[in-house]
Amino acid sequence: MAESLIDVVIADDQELVRAGFEMILDAQPGIRVVGVAGDGVECIDLARRLRPHVVLVDVRMPRMDGLEVTRTLAAEQAESRLNIVVITTFDQDDYVRDALRFGACGFLLKDATPALLVEAVRAASRGDALVSPAVTVRLLRQFGHGPAGDGGRAEVGAAGLSGREVEIVRLVAIGRTNQEICEELFLSLSSVKTYLGRIQTKLGVRNRVEVAAWAWECGLVTSRP
Repeated sequence: MAESLIDVVIADDQELVRAGFEMILDAQPGIRVVGVAGDGVECIDLARRLRPHVVLVDVRMPRMDGLEVTRTLAAEQAESRLNIVVITTFDQDDYVRDALRFGACGFLLKDATPALLVEAVRAASRGDALVSPAVTVRLLRQFGHGPAGDGGRAEVGAAGLSGREVEIVRLVAIGRTNQEICEELFLSLSSVKTYLGRIQTKLGVRNRVEVAAWAWECGLVTSRP
């Protein structure tokens, strides 16, 4: 049986960016771009009609920005899963923090390599999240306003995280991939995935991006290692 295609909608107000992303993704096996939009309203219309697996959405767009697009589409995921990856630049931190809260599952810089773009789309289609380590540290550290001197102990206790789970949460929060966590903690990939599943259940979150946000927000992580 042939592998199902990953349908993607791209929304960006810059024609060159749209064309570049479309060319890269359409050249990949198993991925097809089913629609492109130049503004947020058009993006929502395409997403509702085409029901793609992944939507790449720029933060700043005419008529409706990426934040509102994310909030609107994330609220409509009940019947058909739709995963949103926010395309950002470093001067858009406030927008992206809000997009995270509204349901974005990943972040991608506009100058990302083609390989990272493809990896982000494939991860999002699985319901995983890919966030550049640079984006993770820069954006999510701004959540770090937990109780002074507490180091997240109260939140860890309330969540019932084990010592090993806390280690994994910290590594996720500074942008480590599953493979890097395996190597650092001498665990198998399946073990890391199992731990992450338990962590998400205990914290009541949907993906590793929200795990990272929780860690920074409660003060469990406060600086780059």
